[in-house]
Amino acid sequence: MTSHPKIILLTLGEELLLGLTPNGHLTYVGDQLRQAGVTLHANATISDAPADILEYFHLLWERADVMITTGGLGPTVDDRTKEIIAEYLNEELVYDEAIMQAIEDRFAMLRLNITKNNNKQAYRFANSEVLANPNGTAPGLWLETAGKILVMLPGPPHELQPMFQEKVLPRLLEKGIVQDRENYIQIRTTGIGESSLETMLQPMAKRESGLELAYCAHPGMVDFRMSFPGEENPHERFLKLASECKEMLGENFLTLGNESLVEIVSNLLRHKDLSLATAESCTGGYISNEITNLAGSSDFFVGGLATYSIDAKEDFLDVPEQLIQEFTAVSEEVATAMASGVAKRLRADYAISATGYIGPGGGTEKAPVGTVYIGLHTPNGATAKRFHFRGPRIAQKRRVLNAAMDMLRRELVKG
Repeated sequence: MTSHPKIILLTLGEELLLGLTPNGHLTYVGDQLRQAGVTLHANATISDAPADILEYFHLLWERADVMITTGGLGPTVDDRTKEIIAEYLNEELVYDEAIMQAIEDRFAMLRLNITKNNNKQAYRFANSEVLANPNGTAPGLWLETAGKILVMLPGPPHELQPMFQEKVLPRLLEKGIVQDRENYIQIRTTGIGESSLETMLQPMAKRESGLELAYCAHPGMVDFRMSFPGEENPHERFLKLASECKEMLGENFLTLGNESLVEIVSNLLRHKDLSLATAESCTGGYISNEITNLAGSSDFFVGGLATYSIDAKEDFLDVPEQLIQEFTAVSEEVATAMASGVAKRLRADYAISATGYIGPGGGTEKAPVGTVYIGLHTPNGATAKRFHFRGPRIAQKRRVLNAAMDMLRRELVKG
């Protein structure tokens, strides 16, 4: 095996190619390997057709040091991955009584009748190790042959993910293929574009020998990763550069790692023992939903009101009718009143509001589609800012969320 092993992922399933199911296996395995200090070399997603399995396994096996396959280990007629690969590798398939007993025990526990086709799941490569599956009937397999490693995992995520974390990663670590830490650092920024960020970091990139930078833009944020490929222990250099970047970026620095803006703000509110409320029009509760997706958000989040109609703004947020008539519901004045109204109604220290046109219809000459006003109430008063976003509705909601969280974050870090 090479000093920098190539790990390749082969994901199987018609449902992935048809777009019926997102390829979460690629995201999950890639992320787990990243956290273990290595990068997935390649991924291919193919159908369950025997010819495709044979063709792509041959193609990728020739290039891989470690090959991971997902799917095709079930009991049905289209689950043929194990048989096809066994024939290609000239590996004998043997019936394993222990696997069959585990399958029977699971059916008994669930009070289900076992069917004859489940027997095929009890076969394994003669030279393989079995990766137990406490969450399903298809065990995984670990095979070392011809100086390579083959890992075969079941398709369902609730089966694959614990198996990968508990059975596969420890074996890879033991063999020195992965590490117990990342081999790069990531810095998350906001308030600065990708091209401006690259320009800012160019002097550092030229100064630091071996430094590689990579960028990834998200709605309202840009991440950049710093790595020193081939350097055994760059930890001290990482710490020094991270400190330099934090000072250089100022308020545009968010975090080391991939904490979301919602997580960052929630930690600030908890630390300061402050409360938050939301008043949403165009986002329809999206902001409060993202906040409450965090465990423990009740520590700081009082509640939120989705006041989509004008009547709701007037009735529940006490926005004056005259204010809406004079400035329209999509305005700086109304966004400010919404934030103050919900803060008063729910007795919160801070409040954020959002009102706008996120399309595809609506909008005016003064406030075209994409115009959003975000209000912020603080103990020292209330204000609002105008933004213009583009994209599908859900993407715009995400941008509104991040912009609102960033407004609040900047206010909280002042004190």
